[in-house]
Amino acid sequence: AATRTQIFEISQEDSLASFEIDEVLRGSPFTAIGLTNQIAGQIAFDPNDLSDAQIGTISINARTFLTDNEFRNRALNNRILLTGIYEFIEFVPTALNGLPDSVAIGETVEFEIVGQLTLLDTTKEETFAATVMFDSAETISGIATTTILRSNYDLQIPAVRAVASVEDEVTLTLEFVANAQ
Repeated sequence: AATRTQIFEISQEDSLASFEIDEVLRGSPFTAIGLTNQIAGQIAFDPNDLSDAQIGTISINARTFLTDNEFRNRALNNRILLTGIYEFIEFVPTALNGLPDSVAIGETVEFEIVGQLTLLDTTKEETFAATVMFDSAETISGIATTTILRSNYDLQIPAVRAVASVEDEVTLTLEFVANAQ
């Protein structure tokens, strides 16, 4: 059978990157959540032969993360992610583990995406658990998630009286729709 690799481009208007981190705020547990749709990336695969499937670099504009509060947004940009210097967070996939041989329209596949995550000036290997649906010949959608340690990336949380503690674990999630090019 002839190979028909298709390239799918992540649709910003239909996608969302997020982080979640637990903290103790004013004496009570609180989960801080940051969201952005400023995501770029491509996925290439032949549905009849997933052995050559590839995911290109996923790039997220860190300057566009928004949380529930402007003070947190400012701290995130100016003191935690240092977005004046490091505008983008990048994930470069190096392996796709657990893919089936092929996928048909309407099917969902679960697999792992291993790659190099760069936050600030630190790059570490991380593994995302992914669930992807082959919605139609023109569209795929899915979710990929992982938990990283902010200490691995030297992400410093500014000392603020209202915040008693902040966990080291950060959950990163990418919910996406990608359209055939």
